[in-house]
Amino acid sequence: MTDPGNPPIFVVEHLDPELGDWSALEYQTIAEESAHAGVRFCLSLVPPNLQLPPALLDVPAFSVEHRGVEEVYASKKERVCLLDPSAKEELKPEDGTKFDVFLFGDDPPRDRTSELRKKGFQGRRLGPVQMTTDTAVRVTRTVICTKQVPLHEIPYIDHPELKLDEHESTQMPFRYMKNEKGKPLMPNGMLELIQKDSEKGIDDLF
Repeated sequence: MTDPGNPPIFVVEHLDPELGDWSALEYQTIAEESAHAGVRFCLSLVPPNLQLPPALLDVPAFSVEHRGVEEVYASKKERVCLLDPSAKEELKPEDGTKFDVFLFGDDPPRDRTSELRKKGFQGRRLGPVQMTTDTAVRVTRTVICTKQVPLHEIPYIDHPELKLDEHESTQMPFRYMKNEKGKPLMPNGMLELIQKDSEKGIDDLF
């Protein structure tokens, strides 16, 4: 359980020089859900010249950091939890009292998570299936804050097939939480973005 007087902060590292539509939608969703849950969301390693959407900057729970986590949390590394698919331990509700910061790096191709692991950040894994960034944050928040349930009790849907129109569908290569209708829980507007850019590869949307 987290301390209401010291709400956790969820840090996502932005490793690109630009901000794609997919990432912008994910960040907006994370920020708004963080505000609703009473926690904080920080985007780190943001290039100084990168223009972020005004709607994102207007969310009170959101903050921007141009430095890396190694510098920001140099004196409290033991209170930072790195969400790491190679970690030996799974995230559990009691980690909400052990850590103040929950850090989401980047797996291959850049493998920033491996770099942070070597620098001594303690890791926890979220399971064997890759998640979108907003899903990873949502799952973490569900485990340590909002519901305080083990990972295996969260309802998921893996690699859902999304119908784009009458004749076309696409299979997403990610794990999502289920919504109340049993459908993948995605940011508002994400399906429309996928439909709009269906002629591109999924990797081009980030």
